[in-house]
Amino acid sequence: MTALSNLKVLDFSTLLPGPYASLVLADLGAEVLKISSKTKPDIVADYPPFIEGTDISANQAWLGRNKKNLFLNLKKPEAVEVVKKLIMEYDIILEQFRPGVMDRLGLGYETLKTINPRLIYCSLTGYGQTGPLNKQAGHDINYLARSGNMAHAGRKSTGPVLTNMQIADVAVGSMNSVIGILAAVNYRHLTGEGQFVDISMYDGMIPFNGMDGTAFLASGKEPVREGQRLNGGCIYDFYETKDHQYLSVGCLEPKFWAVFCQCIDREEYIEKTVWPEDIDVVKEDIRQILKSRTRGEWMEIFRGKDVCVEPVLSMKEALLTDEHVKAREMVVDVELPSVEGKTVKQMGSPIKLSQSPVSYRHGGYPLGYHTEEILKSMGYTEEEIEDLTR
Repeated sequence: MTALSNLKVLDFSTLLPGPYASLVLADLGAEVLKISSKTKPDIVADYPPFIEGTDISANQAWLGRNKKNLFLNLKKPEAVEVVKKLIMEYDIILEQFRPGVMDRLGLGYETLKTINPRLIYCSLTGYGQTGPLNKQAGHDINYLARSGNMAHAGRKSTGPVLTNMQIADVAVGSMNSVIGILAAVNYRHLTGEGQFVDISMYDGMIPFNGMDGTAFLASGKEPVREGQRLNGGCIYDFYETKDHQYLSVGCLEPKFWAVFCQCIDREEYIEKTVWPEDIDVVKEDIRQILKSRTRGEWMEIFRGKDVCVEPVLSMKEALLTDEHVKAREMVVDVELPSVEGKTVKQMGSPIKLSQSPVSYRHGGYPLGYHTEEILKSMGYTEEEIEDLTR
């Protein structure tokens, strides 16, 4: 038995945040049915590359893992009736439209909860269901910017710096949706009642200001780029090596800092601490020292020592050759069910449960793959199915 085998989720989300949230649930055993449009492209599911010999993108094979999917034209009243029937069984909804869209389609929470009071309805949006920005469009970069996080991130000389990791989308939107849904499931277990879950990616970025945010609220002093403990203001930073690779140096605690100083032959820096008064001088010296050897040479020097120094790995190094990633089974071979005998490498689930481990039952099907199967099981004729999906 899997951890969430008793949950059934109807997923109306697109792009990355919602689909990754439902992937987490699906890997843990929930039965997820993805509702898609036959005519409106999903720029993440359709994003190249496509797996050789298939018409499935790598993203769809990953984000569609362990899920079934169904085409419906939600602007048709008949399709709305299909959803109203489905929620008697799939009693958790995840949707990612702007506020008001599902209401206009006749599929809002207030409407559907009268049909199934146990319904858990999670709406994942950029700015939430209320407030002056609630209907404003946005992407990851916008939530990072408005939340205050980018005001003290990056470099003095260049300003904010982008990463290719969608922090607001995944670390905030996806994960808070999973937490909110599972909290509502527990409440339903206690009371028998469903509820509405309002998840905002912007909201979630506010507490991501972390210690600098709490310090500002207490003191009123704005943090500055390369002026705080964790944004380059102390030795904690990235450093280039002789071969134009990089090391991450995170030796904040005195015991780690002392060993680091010994390894780079600068024991006189130990008493200065990781944030000395002459930080610019010390940091420039450390930059030049670390640039005098290759990344590999430094990692041999640091090997087996508690220094909190790790290499900046390439994707190939991290996903295909790193022994720890292999040991933790964070890259897995998953069968593509729509192509006999075909498997694809995918990033695995980070959640390790001793009694009910995740299972990778199959990779993603092409969008709409189960439309006929599901609608026929609900009693619809071929003509009705064609009409519903057109």
